[in-house]
Amino acid sequence: MINRDLSNASNLLKATSSIVLPALPFSENALEPAISAKTISFHYGKHHKGYVDNLTKLIAGTDYSDLSLEKLITSTHDRMEKKAIFNNASQIWNHNFYWNSLREKGGGAIPPELKTLIDSSFGSVAECKKALAEAALTQFGSGWAWLIIDGAQLKVTNTINAESPLTTKMKPLLTIDVWEHAYYLDYQNRRVEYVNALLDNLINWDFALQNLN
Repeated sequence: MINRDLSNASNLLKATSSIVLPALPFSENALEPAISAKTISFHYGKHHKGYVDNLTKLIAGTDYSDLSLEKLITSTHDRMEKKAIFNNASQIWNHNFYWNSLREKGGGAIPPELKTLIDSSFGSVAECKKALAEAALTQFGSGWAWLIIDGAQLKVTNTINAESPLTTKMKPLLTIDVWEHAYYLDYQNRRVEYVNALLDNLINWDFALQNLN
């Protein structure tokens, strides 16, 4: 079992500008049955940690060693000779964001301010969830589905591999990880069941509202 401080869920958010493996905002079994403790253990303890370890080695002793995670991402994006740094840095950031996009007993009621914006952007919460599910399910291969705000409008988009809205003018509010390691132990190739389980039972609308403000 990985030691972690669960007393302050905001630790994960604060760590997005540091090259560290931040604590999860929940225990490994908190998301069951939608996501098993075994999946969390591998996803967080192996994959997420692996990106942190790789990036630490890649930037050690270089001009990048003192940069924030966000600066590393934006300064190496679209630079083929720095692709390894970008991929690992962006995957750390994406995973930090993903863990906060989930919570125990999530889904459910949406904060009024966010719901008003969802209704004006998509027509209804149901249509917003449908758009998120479609983005997640139509992402070919590995990647991410995102709820974003672009100007005054909420939109849904997807990105491939380590890409994210962080390198665009669009601001992310929530994300769904659709790399196979996020769901394969629990759902095998049934990505649709995984996505629906997240949207119905785990999605953290309060986190989206924090990012909106």
